[in-house]
Amino acid sequence: MRIGRTESRVAVVGGGIGGMAAAAFLHRAGLDVTVHEQAAVLKEIGAGLVLAPNAVRLLRHLDVADDALRRAVPLDWGWEFRRWQDGTVLSVERLEGVCERLYGERTYTMHRAHLLDALRSAVPDRAVRLGSRCTGVEARGHGVRLSFADGTSTDADIVVGADGTHSTVRDTVAEPTEPRISGLCAFRTVVPAASAPAFALRPAQTIWLGPGRHFVHYPISGGRAVNVVAVAPAGADTEESWSATAGIGEFRAEFEGWDARVGDLITAGSVPGRWALLDRPPLPRWSRGRVTLLGDAAHAMYPFYGQGAAQSIEDAAVLARCLTAGAADPEQALARYERARIGRTSRLQEVSHGRAQDNHLPDGPEQRARDRAFTRADPLVRNGWIYGYDAQAVPL
Repeated sequence: MRIGRTESRVAVVGGGIGGMAAAAFLHRAGLDVTVHEQAAVLKEIGAGLVLAPNAVRLLRHLDVADDALRRAVPLDWGWEFRRWQDGTVLSVERLEGVCERLYGERTYTMHRAHLLDALRSAVPDRAVRLGSRCTGVEARGHGVRLSFADGTSTDADIVVGADGTHSTVRDTVAEPTEPRISGLCAFRTVVPAASAPAFALRPAQTIWLGPGRHFVHYPISGGRAVNVVAVAPAGADTEESWSATAGIGEFRAEFEGWDARVGDLITAGSVPGRWALLDRPPLPRWSRGRVTLLGDAAHAMYPFYGQGAAQSIEDAAVLARCLTAGAADPEQALARYERARIGRTSRLQEVSHGRAQDNHLPDGPEQRARDRAFTRADPLVRNGWIYGYDAQAVPL
C-alpha cells in the first residue's frame, strides 16, 4: 500500500540490496523512483548473510518478510566461538527466545539472492532499468542529469548512489580518496548440505579464531547449504572483486594445521571466491545538493559484525522518511538523512575495523585473555545499540 504522494523523481544508481531496498521504501512512500542497474540480469553476487532484528523489522514494514524468511534459517542456536587448533568451544550464546524478548525479532541466516528477490518484489517492474551503467552525474539547476555508458541520459530531482564500494556517484559528493590496503582477504564458498558434516548444519553461526585468520560457517537456503566465509592475509595479487576466484587447494593451504573439520568444509565446497578487504574510513559527508549516498557507497565496512546489508536497509528506510517529510526542500531532506545516519554507520565501521585485530591475535597472553573474556561476554545485550535500533522510529 502506498502511503503518500510527492512529485519528486528519484533515480537510484545500483540495484543490489541497498539500491533495491531504497526503491522499495521510496515507492511505498509514494515517490516516483527508478533504479538504474548496470548488470543485464538482476542478481546478487556472493552467498550468505546474517539478518539481525534491526533489519528483519524493516522487511516486515515492507511486507516482504514472509517471502524472505521462508528461505532463511532462524539462528536459534546462536553464536559459537571455537579455537582454531582443536575446535575447543570458547563461548556459546543461544538466541532462541532471548532475541525476540530483547528486540522483538529473531536473527536469521539466508542467501543474499533470496533477500534481493524479496526486496525486488516490492518494486514495480517499470521502475527497474537493467543494463544501465552510470558514467556521470551532473547537477543542473534544480535537478541532476545522469549519463550512461550507452550514450543516453536521464534527468531526476534526486539521485541516490547505491552503487557499492567503487561508486561512481560518490565522486560527486565527497573528495575522491584511495582506500587503504588492509592486508586481509576474504574467501567464500558454499557447501551443499549433503556434503557438509552434521555440526555445520546446526542453526548456529560458528566462528573459529586463530593467529592471523578466522573461519565462519552457518546454514543458509532453508538448511540446504552451508555458507563459508574466511578471512586470511591477502596475497599481492588479490583483487577487490566479488567475482574473483581462488583454488580449493589455495584455500586449504591458508588453514593448514587447523582442526580437520575446517579443512573438510573447504574441500566439500564449490570453487571459492577470494577478494581483498580494503580499509575505507568513514566519509565526512554523504550528500551534496540533490545527490546522496547509501549502503556500501557511503559506509563500506568489514564484515565482522554482519551488518553490511542491514545498514543499507536502515539507510533506505530513513531516506524515505526524510524525503517524505521534506518534500518541499529535497536538499534539506538529504542533509537531514545524512545527519540521522552518519554517526551510527561510522561507529559500526570503526568497531568492525577493531574486530579484525581481536579475532586474529597470535597464541599467547593476549589471546588467552580474550578467550577468558568470552565467558563474561554477552554480545546480544552489549550490542543492543545495533539490534534495538528502529529506523522507522528514530528521531530525524
